[in-house]
Amino acid sequence: MRGVYANSEFQEDELILKDEILVGIQHSSNKVDCLVCSFCFRFIGSIEKQIGRKLYFKNMGLSGCCGGGGGDSSESSSSNHNSLPQGVVSSLMNGEMALPHTDKFPLPSPLSCPGGCQEAFYCSGSCAEADWESSHSLLCTGERSESISREALGEFIKHSNETNDIFLLAAKAIAFTILRYRELKAEHVNKQAKQSVSKQSLLLEAWKPVSVGYKRSFKKRYDCGGGKQKEEGDTQTAKGCIVNYWVKSPDRKL
Repeated sequence: MRGVYANSEFQEDELILKDEILVGIQHSSNKVDCLVCSFCFRFIGSIEKQIGRKLYFKNMGLSGCCGGGGGDSSESSSSNHNSLPQGVVSSLMNGEMALPHTDKFPLPSPLSCPGGCQEAFYCSGSCAEADWESSHSLLCTGERSESISREALGEFIKHSNETNDIFLLAAKAIAFTILRYRELKAEHVNKQAKQSVSKQSLLLEAWKPVSVGYKRSFKKRYDCGGGKQKEEGDTQTAKGCIVNYWVKSPDRKL
């Protein structure tokens, strides 16, 4: 039999296991429902701010993943008739109005993205730094972004939000791999190892944390770079495609 056991007693409320997220994102539609840390996904702001944002987006006609869009006109007119005045909503969002007993449930104040974008917010400086170093520095659309083309990145994010935001999660995994590769490469150069190590071996080492996940062949035609395409059912995996693209493409800087 397999299981987990402890060889010592634990106190009440004691943390016994902490597992870091490798990569994760908040669904685009869920951003309407709640404001969370872009790294650890903890609720941030205040209860008033959370409620104010929800009401603000509702007044704008936006609904989140739990909003249940597609209601009829009578429901829409009823919702507009019962909506709170904009001044009340603004007071909730900017902290001018306090709701009863919310002081018993404090939340961390939101910290803006260090790169200057308006998409990522954090519960602490450590989360902001960790996200920047692990992936966000390449995916940030702000002025201090390390992305090669912020314009192209913006188009990619727009396309992902309009089609399938799983592309954003894939981009985060690839950015994580690139930054980890750069770190491994810098360590190798600093050590001045006598034995040369190929770029591909370093890239595979950087990809290793992601590679332990579920691997499956792509089911549709996809481009692996160099003009080569794979057909449906091919055994080439996403890992091989990424290695081929990022190692052999001259227009990509690792």
